Amino acid sequence: MQVHGALFLVALIYGSNYSIAKEVMPEYVGPYGLIVIRVVSAAIFFGLLSKLVVKEKITGWADNMRSIACGVTGIAINQLCFFGGLNLTAPINAALLMVISPVTVLIFSALLLKERVGSRKISGIVVACLGALLLISGSQSADVPGNWLGDVLIILNATSFGMYLVLVKPLMAKYKAITVVSRIFLVGAVIVLPFGFNQALTPEYSTFPAEIWAAILFMIIGVTVITYLLNAWALAYANPSLVGIYIYLQPVLAILIAVWFGKDVFTVQKALYALMIFGGVYLVSRNNQPGQHKSEEAPAT
Repeated sequence: MQVHGALFLVALIYGSNYSIAKEVMPEYVGPYGLIVIRVVSAAIFFGLLSKLVVKEKITGWADNMRSIACGVTGIAINQLCFFGGLNLTAPINAALLMVISPVTVLIFSALLLKERVGSRKISGIVVACLGALLLISGSQSADVPGNWLGDVLIILNATSFGMYLVLVKPLMAKYKAITVVSRIFLVGAVIVLPFGFNQALTPEYSTFPAEIWAAILFMIIGVTVITYLLNAWALAYANPSLVGIYIYLQPVLAILIAVWFGKDVFTVQKALYALMIFGGVYLVSRNNQPGQHKSEEAPAT
């Protein structure tokens, strides 16, 4: 029961992030300034945790280069595209498009790791991508300036994260998770700093109302630190298929929260596109053999 509670809380935090981040940006802090605040804070926390608890280092040229590539794809490009896209598009669009991460993982696994892709998985890729394209085309015709560009950035975010999951797998098998995470956040912090440094310095923080400070702290502590710790604990007791169920709960919660707080509208058209995306992801993620589970990780938002 505690595992279910932890996984549900992770899904709820991630689902809330889509609407809460929209409260802060761009009115109070620009999207890239928000990234700097979040990533640098997380890099400091995980760096200290790694030194105090684990005291392990990544060694060798190949592993160090791989860790840098993971920082670029899993933190820098991922976060720049996510917050840049969320700043432009609607929370529901962002939540739905993030679900295609397993599709991008499969594509990069086939390209980089030479994994076999069957006809069912190819069908899933086609269906999910078609649903995403229809959602983007619907956004382009909607009366929301730049909405389609935001959708494209969210797609790039999911693509970058998919590549990261493939690249990070050998490191996670060789080193402790906190060692890898502290390194990739350090690399990510160095890269995102030039993009959002000015945006992070521009705001008059003393004028921020309490609810905006609460939202910023939620994104630093809740979305980054607490979700990582809860995921790490839950994965020690839960099988990957159970984790996968809660991953797909995230966009559902994001939609409910966005509609509840009046941040977005869930139309019949979006529901149909959502069914296509979820259906395609299901075909991609389904295992070929009963009892054989595929490891999944939550999208980094």
